[in-house]
Amino acid sequence: MKQYEAWSETRAAEIIAEHQAVEGAALPILHALQETFGCVPEAAVPMVAQALNLSRAEMHGVVTFYHDFRREPAGKHVLKLCRAEACQSCGCDDLVEHAERKLGVKIGDTSADGRVTLEAVYCLGLCATAPSAILDGRVVGRLDKARLDALLTEAQA
Repeated sequence: MKQYEAWSETRAAEIIAEHQAVEGAALPILHALQETFGCVPEAAVPMVAQALNLSRAEMHGVVTFYHDFRREPAGKHVLKLCRAEACQSCGCDDLVEHAERKLGVKIGDTSADGRVTLEAVYCLGLCATAPSAILDGRVVGRLDKARLDALLTEAQA
C-alpha cells in the first residue's frame, strides 16, 4: 500500500506551482494532489481555483465530475467494478450489490477495516460477454460471482 503524505498547505502550494503553467492545468494538478495526499483535500480546492483564476464552484465541479478523484484516501486495496451500460446488460448491477453486501459498504466507500475501497468505473472495453473489474490496477474480465468472491477474498487478506 502506498504511503501518502499528511495534508500540508505548503506542499499543496508547491504541487500547484509545479503544474500551474501546463496547458489545461486543472487535471494534472488534481492528479498530483491525489497522488501525494491520497485524495483531493477539500482545503486544496480553493487553492487550485485561485491559482487557475477559476471560481471555487468551477473547481468543485471538476473534482466531483471525475470519478477518479477521491475526497478521502482509499483503502489498502481498490476494487473498481464496471458500471457502463454494456456491463449492466451483462449483470453488473447484481455483482455491485453482491460486493456491497460482502464488504458492508456502498460504491465510493471504504470498508470499516480500511482494507477495501469499492468504486465504480465506466467502460474497460471488456464487456462483450460479462462485466469486468479492476483490483489495484489489475484488469479482470469475464466477472461472475465466483470470480468476484475471489477478488474480494484477495482484497480483504
